[in-house]
Amino acid sequence: MIRTKHLRVCVPVALALVAGTQPADAQSTPAPATSAAQPTKPEQDPPAAGAIDDTRETNLRAYTELIRSDLRTQHVAIITAVMEFTEEEDVKFWPVYREYEADLARINDDRIALIKNYASHYETLTDAVADTLAYGAFDLEAQRHALKLKYYDRLKQVISPRAAARFFQVENQILLLLDLQIASALPIAPK
Repeated sequence: MIRTKHLRVCVPVALALVAGTQPADAQSTPAPATSAAQPTKPEQDPPAAGAIDDTRETNLRAYTELIRSDLRTQHVAIITAVMEFTEEEDVKFWPVYREYEADLARINDDRIALIKNYASHYETLTDAVADTLAYGAFDLEAQRHALKLKYYDRLKQVISPRAAARFFQVENQILLLLDLQIASALPIAPK
């Protein structure tokens, strides 16, 4: 079914985006070419579905962590370039930012779980499940908003309110771009 195929491709993309950045097309690795002179291997039974799911889950977790690591590096570089901190501001900003980043990662972990829940119920989505998922998404948005308010208040105490506002302008731009990529990667709920 086309929807199921679309879901299998889109959900890993969305999960990778929640983890942090645009994923590489990991599913399009070319098959090795075989020449006529090379002996072919006998056909083997395919692995059990459970083993494939476990391997896929392990690979997805590893990929998610790799993407998060890469995004953290890129995020820090963007913030450093845009913010142009003095040495004094730099010393005060980064400890608070690391706490913010850890709290945001927890919210993103919940978002990943919500997307996985959506994927597992996609073909059999009931009104009750759709309602739960929608409220879950709204709750995550509210948590992220509250987190930004909390850390704006903390940052304006250690750097100026103007610098804290500038940081959240950059942060909001990055988060909005990621949100758009995630939303466009997920299929719309079935009718």
